[in-house]
Amino acid sequence: MTRTAWIAMVTLLALVAAGCGGSSKSSSSGTAGGTGTGAGTGSGKSLKIGLVTDTGQLNDRGFNHLAYVGLQRAQQQLGVQGRVFESTSNAEYVPNLSRFAQLGYDLAIGVGYTETNAMDAVATKFPDRKFAIVDVANADMKHHPKNVVGLLFKEQEVGYLAGYLAGLEAKRKGAKLVSSVGGQKQPPVDRFIAGYQAGAKKAFPGVTTRNNYSDNFDDQAKCKEIALNQIAAGSAVVFQVAGGCGLGALDAAREKGVWGIGVDADQAFLGPHILTSATKGVDTAVFDTITSVQDGSFKGGDKVFGLAQHGVALGKISPKVPKSEVDAVLKIRDEIVAGKAGPIPTTVK
Repeated sequence: MTRTAWIAMVTLLALVAAGCGGSSKSSSSGTAGGTGTGAGTGSGKSLKIGLVTDTGQLNDRGFNHLAYVGLQRAQQQLGVQGRVFESTSNAEYVPNLSRFAQLGYDLAIGVGYTETNAMDAVATKFPDRKFAIVDVANADMKHHPKNVVGLLFKEQEVGYLAGYLAGLEAKRKGAKLVSSVGGQKQPPVDRFIAGYQAGAKKAFPGVTTRNNYSDNFDDQAKCKEIALNQIAAGSAVVFQVAGGCGLGALDAAREKGVWGIGVDADQAFLGPHILTSATKGVDTAVFDTITSVQDGSFKGGDKVFGLAQHGVALGKISPKVPKSEVDAVLKIRDEIVAGKAGPIPTTVK
C-alpha cells in the first residue's frame, strides 16, 4: 500500500469512528460489546439500552455506578446490548439522550434530577422512543411525557433509619450535634436529609441537626471543607448526600475520628469510620425497567421503591455499634414497613 493510500484509509476510519460517538465520551468501561443473545425477546432481537450519567460519571462510587451495575446485570441475564455516555456538563444531557433516540435504542435512561429538563425535551421530541429517569417524577416534567417512567425512592425512610442510629451514637458518645452535607437542594437529596434529621431527633430528642449544601456533586474538596466545619462545631456523625463530592465529607470524618454515613451504595469499604450507609437500589430499578421493555410491560408514569419494596435499605452497620442499638434500629425499620411509624418528613426546613 502506498503512503498516500494508507493516509486516506486512516482518515476514512477516523471519520467513521467519529460519526458513531455521542456528544460526550462513550465510556470504554461502560460500552458493551454488543454480544447479547436476545434471550427472552421472542424475536431473537437483542435490545439496545443506553445510559446517560450525570456529571458525577461512573466513578462516583455510588449513584451513577449503581445505574451501570443494573445495566451490566441486564447484559448478563437478559442478553441486552448496553452503551454509556458519560456527561461532563449539564449541556451534554440533551445531545446524549437525543443520540440514543436517533440511533434507535429501545430504552434510554437518564441518571439524576439534574437531567429533568433534558429528559422532558428529548422524550417530547421522540414520542415513539422509551425513556426512564432516576429520581424524577413524571409529574415534575413540564410536558409529562407518556413515554417516560420515573424511578423514585422513599429516601426519607432509609434516611430516618440512618438518623436514628446517628442519634443513638451521639447520645452514647455524649455529643449533641449530628450533621449532613447535601449536594444540591433537590427533592431526592432533601428526602434523605429530612428523614435523617427526624430519625436523629426521635432517637435522641436533645440532639441538634445541622445541614449544609455544597451545590456540587463532584468537588470532593468542597464537601470535605463543609464537613470539617461541621465537625469543628461538634458534629459526631456526618451523613453525606452529595455523590462523588460527598466522598470528601467522609474523608473528613475519617481524618477527625468521627462517624461518617455513606449514601446510595454501601460505602463501608471506605474504612472503619463508616457507621452505615443509606443505600438506594438504583441498580434494581434500572434492571427492572429494562426487563419491562423486554417483556412488553413498560409504561410511562412512576415506579416507587421504599423499604417494603427493598428499594432502600441500611448498608453494613459498623461492628463497633452495640447490639442494643442495632436491635433498636431494626425495630424501627419493621415499624416503617408495617406503616406504624407515622409520616416521615420529606422536606428540609
